[in-house]
Amino acid sequence: MQRLAKKQQREENILLSLKKLSYLSRSQLQVLHDLGSVRNASRVMKDLSDYVSCFRDGENIYYLNKAGRERVNSKKVFKKTTQARHYLMRNSIFIAYGSPATWKNEIKMGFKEIKNVSIVCDAMFTQGKTYYIIEVDHTQKMTKNRAKVEKYRKLIEYGLFEKPPKFIWITTTELRRKQLLELCKGLDVQVFTVKDFH
Repeated sequence: MQRLAKKQQREENILLSLKKLSYLSRSQLQVLHDLGSVRNASRVMKDLSDYVSCFRDGENIYYLNKAGRERVNSKKVFKKTTQARHYLMRNSIFIAYGSPATWKNEIKMGFKEIKNVSIVCDAMFTQGKTYYIIEVDHTQKMTKNRAKVEKYRKLIEYGLFEKPPKFIWITTTELRRKQLLELCKGLDVQVFTVKDFH
């Protein structure tokens, strides 16, 4: 009886993670939910096939299907898409920073009175009074990243944050890492590449 309850709780937790993070790879699920071996993780996810769909992109990528969304009351519909990589990159940061309880995706920041100085970050969490702002550079043009960084500089200048925020970027190549570090000079920033987490 207890074993069944434990199994149901784990299933529930996996579905809630998918609700929060949209897409999760098999290896990310292994880490987040302590699923042990690849074989065990695959078995656990197979048991959940009534609630999750998956596709291959190097490994299995999972997301909630209609029944899964209904079970955890999720409104957002996800499909098989190459955009999933953006989410997986963001999840790497979520996991690396210990799954912060204050983590929120797609947060709009700015001042109501100054319309042109608002920005939507990919994710954000807080520790004490410090904001950690997460940006994913997947297929974005550097000019777009530059514009984003300029807006952040303005928000800092206008006093949006009590303490200077820490920026965490994740990108695809060493070259892009160098370019982002250059763009963010003077800010408290860390830039990871996808390889840092594999």
